[in-house]
Amino acid sequence: MDPKHLFADERLGCGCVYCGGAPNTRDHVPSKVLLDDPLPANLPVVHACNKCNNAFSADEEYLACFLECVLSGANSPADCRRENIKRKLSEKPLLASRLLSSAQNMDGGLVWTPEVDRVRSIALKLARGHAAYELGVPQLDEPETIEFVPLALLSPEPRVDFETAGAGGLRGWPEIGSRAFFRACGAPPFHDQRDPWIIVQPGRYRYSVDQDGGVTVRIAIAEYLACRVVWS
Repeated sequence: MDPKHLFADERLGCGCVYCGGAPNTRDHVPSKVLLDDPLPANLPVVHACNKCNNAFSADEEYLACFLECVLSGANSPADCRRENIKRKLSEKPLLASRLLSSAQNMDGGLVWTPEVDRVRSIALKLARGHAAYELGVPQLDEPETIEFVPLALLSPEPRVDFETAGAGGLRGWPEIGSRAFFRACGAPPFHDQRDPWIIVQPGRYRYSVDQDGGVTVRIAIAEYLACRVVWS
């Protein structure tokens, strides 16, 4: 069985998973800019329209560069540790300047202020992509909740809730033929992926999709940014 082509995917070919429009292209979820080379095999891919695919690119690039600046404590592109981000910022001085101007020295350290609307846009985009890929059903409505915060700032109880991510049993009934169904059953090719977290790239990106009366998507980027998106 090819994990990138299940029969439950056929319905996804009818529309962009982000807006429902004509699906004239395909999109990696997560975007490659959020990952390191060499890229993992079998990256999740969903149907999308050109408009959505192009519209998210700048915000995804911004988020990837912002997170790298924060994690590196960068005062310049040369201080970044990820080579692809260092290259992007060197090639785009306006983006580098915009990012570095969002940092302030406070008590001897840097405090970074993100462009919240751009982070929200990508958190929702990623959640919609993961929900569609795992469940075979797009989530086109506006979600009830969109949250994103550094993992280190979560207090103990919310951190435990985030990390357990539906562990302890099958809390919803995934559609037969969906990836969530095969994962829950431990069926090939997902026999080693029954953990609630799906690791796209260790240390860089993981996500979970939980069905329990609604849909909850949790995402951890660079083991720094925690995102939670809920559709009731």
